[in-house]
Amino acid sequence: MTVVETVGGRSFSGPLESNGFELSTSPDRLGWLTPTDANVPLSTLKERYQEHGYLWLKGILDRDEVLAFRARFFEAMRDTGLIAAGSDPALGIFSGSEVDTQRVRRLLIEIVQWASYEAFCLARPIVEFYERFFGGPVHLHKRKIIRHKRPGDVSCTGAHYDLVYLRGGTDNLCSSWIPIGDCPVEMGGLVYLEGSDEAGRRMENEFSQKRADLPPEERVKAFNKYMNQGWLSKDLNEIADKLGGRWLMGDYEAGDMVVHNPYLIHASTRNVDPRGRIRLSTDIRYQCVWDEIDTRWNNHWSPDDGL
Repeated sequence: MTVVETVGGRSFSGPLESNGFELSTSPDRLGWLTPTDANVPLSTLKERYQEHGYLWLKGILDRDEVLAFRARFFEAMRDTGLIAAGSDPALGIFSGSEVDTQRVRRLLIEIVQWASYEAFCLARPIVEFYERFFGGPVHLHKRKIIRHKRPGDVSCTGAHYDLVYLRGGTDNLCSSWIPIGDCPVEMGGLVYLEGSDEAGRRMENEFSQKRADLPPEERVKAFNKYMNQGWLSKDLNEIADKLGGRWLMGDYEAGDMVVHNPYLIHASTRNVDPRGRIRLSTDIRYQCVWDEIDTRWNNHWSPDDGL
């Protein structure tokens, strides 16, 4: 049943769920991300990134270009049964009927190789931000992920930190999560565990000590005897209680980009959008060209790439 939740004086349709677990709305367990203007001085950006582990950059991308790519994505999916017949693809309205999942899978493999998707991820504002932030030429990892989440789908990304999947290279890198279209809380965007990058660093250090008995190729994997696909937990309340801090959410808009460090713990929530819109987003990684690159990320994403 849909209810109206109020957190920090702001309301949204709830409850907020992830993998079947309802998130606590206690003020010490749920809050809001703080947005940042991408045009503030570099010193301010770095101070906020160091303090919070993330930057929610409002309107850094051209809204019309983001929406145009959203339309192109869902237009490509039209014959799969994914979007409502006769609907505007830019809206991404779920059909509510049977979907040809094999066709969707094949199209996703094609889409991550589109020149237009590459151009979207290499948009001038993104490259310019990262060159300014890193202080030199940057590298976009070839393995880029584009995700769509239908309303009502109970499966969500569990709590994790990104270095679990990238530990074959430098940790001096950033993840960009980009909503491709407006993504209010109800559509199930990313949530970040406040101040959790310190815990992520500690966990990675503990894993580094344990993995000495593993063969070299196993030491960098998220799938090994010490880990469960890299996830820390499906129950976001459990990990917040264990580590402390609030899960921070946001009403994201087309044109926004969230940048987070590779140790910050985050997850996704269920799409319960009352308008039936499909959440579309992409997550990509940037780093300095001179730092070590995880070679496993030098190939296009595929469902069976083991990452």
